[in-house]
Amino acid sequence: MRTGLHLGYWSAGPPEGAARAVELADAAGVDSVWTAEAYGSDALTPLAWWGARTSRVRLGTGIAQISARTPTATAMAALTLDHLSGGRFVLGLGASGPQVVEGWYGRPYPRPLERTREYVDVVRQVLRREAPVHLEGRQVRLPLTGEGTTGEGKALRPTVHPLRADLPIHLAAQGPRNVALAAEIADGWLPAFLSPRLDGWAREQLAAGFARRDPRLAPADRFEVNVSLPLAVGADVEAAADLLRPHLALYVGGMGSERSNFHREAVERLGHDAACAQIARLWAAGDREGAARAVPTELVLDVALAGRPDQVRAQLRAWEGTVATGVLLQLPPAAVPAALEALRP
Repeated sequence: MRTGLHLGYWSAGPPEGAARAVELADAAGVDSVWTAEAYGSDALTPLAWWGARTSRVRLGTGIAQISARTPTATAMAALTLDHLSGGRFVLGLGASGPQVVEGWYGRPYPRPLERTREYVDVVRQVLRREAPVHLEGRQVRLPLTGEGTTGEGKALRPTVHPLRADLPIHLAAQGPRNVALAAEIADGWLPAFLSPRLDGWAREQLAAGFARRDPRLAPADRFEVNVSLPLAVGADVEAAADLLRPHLALYVGGMGSERSNFHREAVERLGHDAACAQIARLWAAGDREGAARAVPTELVLDVALAGRPDQVRAQLRAWEGTVATGVLLQLPPAAVPAALEALRP
């Protein structure tokens, strides 16, 4: 399997050691480096800044939120970064959740699968540059016509010739219909909170999408599945798991509303319903430390890597033979040098 680094989004400011971590990844032969965005730092600018110091590592957004930009704006950024990096850019997209989409971007959230399908359609039209971009969708209309417009909109194609018409598009997805959609219209799937124990479930959802796959896309045997795995190296499993419990408590308890938390649903799919309920209750009460303590070690080891270097390497081997074609190690940039050394065979 390929190994990548997922540096995520910033917290209060730029993460210490990020540029150095990207350079080390490039020199060490790591396959890819990924960034993210929520409602602070964006996913594209750090890739351009840090990626300028590299020559071979792939540069991916994991993910760029589709409500943050029009599909043509995203396609412009993708083709630009692909040119600047010499064909190393991977466009990872995701719908995010209703709290961010409606609260931060001021866009309606319903029908996210339909919105994703139309969004990817437009991006691919831009990249293929076969004709002026045109779509009469329910979520996206190009050119825009009708009431409230001048009626002067014109279907356009990009002035810049994209470096790759088949620039890879990966979708973040957790629910079964979303996973199937990734297999149908994308070049890869970016799962989070997945476990080798759910390999059969994952294969079932992907197969449903592959049965409807667009014949213009690369064949299913070239489809990528890059699993995000939080990583902590410590004296033993418990000590390392303690470093990851706050992160998992945040996603189970705080990343979403009471009605909609797709991360929590993914963890519950693994059978951790009772733990999730306790974490969510403590988080809602403002007890962040208690919520972290409520994350059982079994949950950590289901969706993350934790322990001594030899233990982490053994946990990684559990992914061999699964749908995963690669793993994206999530850790603070300052911890990357030690982690790369620990994972060395």
